[in-house]
Amino acid sequence: MYPAHSTVVASPWYSIVAALVAVMLWSVAPLLAELARTSSPLQLTALTLLAGALATLPLSHRVPVTMLSKRWQLSVWLGVPLLIFGAVSSYFIGMRLAPAAEAALITYTWPVLFVLLSQWSRFGKLRMAGVIGALIAFSGAALLLLPQALSGGFGGATTGYALALLAACCWALYSWLGQAAPLALTPLLPRLLLVACAIATSASLLMEGSIEVPSGDALLAGIALGLGPYGIAMVAWDKALRLGQASIVGSLAYGVPILAAALLVAAGVSVLDWRPPCAAMLVVVGCLKAGR
Repeated sequence: MYPAHSTVVASPWYSIVAALVAVMLWSVAPLLAELARTSSPLQLTALTLLAGALATLPLSHRVPVTMLSKRWQLSVWLGVPLLIFGAVSSYFIGMRLAPAAEAALITYTWPVLFVLLSQWSRFGKLRMAGVIGALIAFSGAALLLLPQALSGGFGGATTGYALALLAACCWALYSWLGQAAPLALTPLLPRLLLVACAIATSASLLMEGSIEVPSGDALLAGIALGLGPYGIAMVAWDKALRLGQASIVGSLAYGVPILAAALLVAAGVSVLDWRPPCAAMLVVVGCLKAGR
């Protein structure tokens, strides 16, 4: 889930179709997470990352990681798996503690955070377009949270919103690290996901005391999450950005919040009213403004 920039341009239709596949699969992630609510979030994280590692196995090949400095080796083999684990687990836990639509929308502000981080690391300062885009995007999230704030507070959902924001921060840092790394992370993705799966399994043992394989719909949803949003989607997105025009392909990702909100409403998970579409549009506009 990181924007990789390339000057190689193949058939524009191929790259657009690949990007649309990734966008559709990412849009289904909140609904699949809701279907797996009966499973422990950490155990669901481990199952999802394991399925994602299996789905991305065809990408795996030898990469000269040993040629990197010790700092970069540590960043790749420990930093990246920790960020993946943090993003996925925070997302799942956040959706248990807060309404799914609101938590998902907050997580999908990660492209704005990525743009701000990239600007700061490259120029040593934030550009006005990025700041304005971030304010617009987060105003969309605020629009969803406003009724709860006016009615006397967020209650227990506050922790869920904070975890959703943490997931967004993890994805932004992961994206920035993938862009800044001196080698492509995609060939390493199966192994990185396996390391993240091991971290999730260890965390489940420490915090929950045991590991139980989910059953029924939770098992199928967890496997689907790994194969789709955290497997095939990441492969398709990498191909789209490396074989197409990054500016065109990247703009398609901003449709994820809108499609995700629509699927949650269609499945009856969220209530249909004017706020989710307006909030999703504000997030999309903010991402477009920040990315200019």
